[in-house]
Amino acid sequence: MNDWYTINKIDEDTYIISEYYHQEETHCYLIIGQERALIIDTGLGIGNIYDEVIRLTDKPVIAAATHVHWDHIGGHRYFPDFYVHNAEVSWLTERFPLPLEAVKHMVTEGCELPNEFDIDRYEIFSGIPTRILSDGDMIDLGGRTVEVIHTPGHSPGHMCFFEPTRGYLYSGDLVYRGTLFAHYPSTDPNAYLESLEKISLLSSARIFPGHHSLDIEPTIIMRIRDAFRQLQADGKLHHGGGSFEYDEFKIRI
Repeated sequence: MNDWYTINKIDEDTYIISEYYHQEETHCYLIIGQERALIIDTGLGIGNIYDEVIRLTDKPVIAAATHVHWDHIGGHRYFPDFYVHNAEVSWLTERFPLPLEAVKHMVTEGCELPNEFDIDRYEIFSGIPTRILSDGDMIDLGGRTVEVIHTPGHSPGHMCFFEPTRGYLYSGDLVYRGTLFAHYPSTDPNAYLESLEKISLLSSARIFPGHHSLDIEPTIIMRIRDAFRQLQADGKLHHGGGSFEYDEFKIRI
């Protein structure tokens, strides 16, 4: 399973850990400070992401999920020091919003799993977070600080993470090239637009999405925002509003 992950280097102390062999094409981001490191999302839980992380840093590692969906917390079991937004704590401590069998189906759908991976042993991560995050919180890694931006819409506790000094925006499932989902019962299409309005005000030099193509420019935020604005003006920004296709993305509400 050593080849399950693809590692890309952003700069001397920032890495992308990707899972391209699954249709989700999930990206996780390792941010290394002088005293500790932060991994933003831990992926699908098919491989052992911890083995990849310790090859890249010997610092203690904190895990922070952009949101508590199965494809972003799969490796959390390797990181006992993990942070989450208050709106999704219950998904980790009480009841995950999807049944285990439904998640197992999504894990195995559309990919060739490594021979040593046993889906019958797959479990949805649960645990008690070591810190509850809120909008505007700062995560200090020692000489490097990451800002928490609460961006609900795709999920109630969705967060983007922003590094003001470098202009790096880690956008999770709020912004990427692909189908943007705001049709689940736990989504909120109007909150999604408000979150896009919020991050469009940031001075983002680079954007790092949760899925699919890494060839993505910060200007896509404005194009997605404008599409949501138009759907709102047309009276379609509500559950059941439909599916809408654009050049670089789709919106399903």
